[in-house]
Amino acid sequence: MSDHDNEILNSITKTLIDSRKGYEACCDVADDGHPLSDEFRRRRDERAALIGEFQARVRTLGGEPEDDGSAAGAVHRAFLRFSSWFQDDEQAAISALDDGEEYLAEKIEDRLEDSSLLAESRALLHKALRSALSGERFADNLDD
Repeated sequence: MSDHDNEILNSITKTLIDSRKGYEACCDVADDGHPLSDEFRRRRDERAALIGEFQARVRTLGGEPEDDGSAAGAVHRAFLRFSSWFQDDEQAAISALDDGEEYLAEKIEDRLEDSSLLAESRALLHKALRSALSGERFADNLDD
């Protein structure tokens, strides 16, 4: 059972790492004077904390936690596009941010359908889902 949970948790960890890298790219592009720089930093730090919780859970279950994202992941690609678009096309950047958050939320929701997950792992996935959904709302509000 713990190997199964570890596989799921590590899969989400990789995507969370991609997401943190994306927000890091946002932080790099948005200087301190940009109105969203504080929010980007807060979300980056929130993702970093989630990554730590996922990694700790995998260790608790006797596994080896992921410590690198997935370069091929859709979230990562969307966020890489974000940094190049941010200064020239804010609307495209917001769209990339929204796409990344939506991808993360859908991936977590898919994993939550697994009824064999341990309760502690399920709770952690729900916490990450709330963060991703919050990120989607953030991007949607920017779009409005």
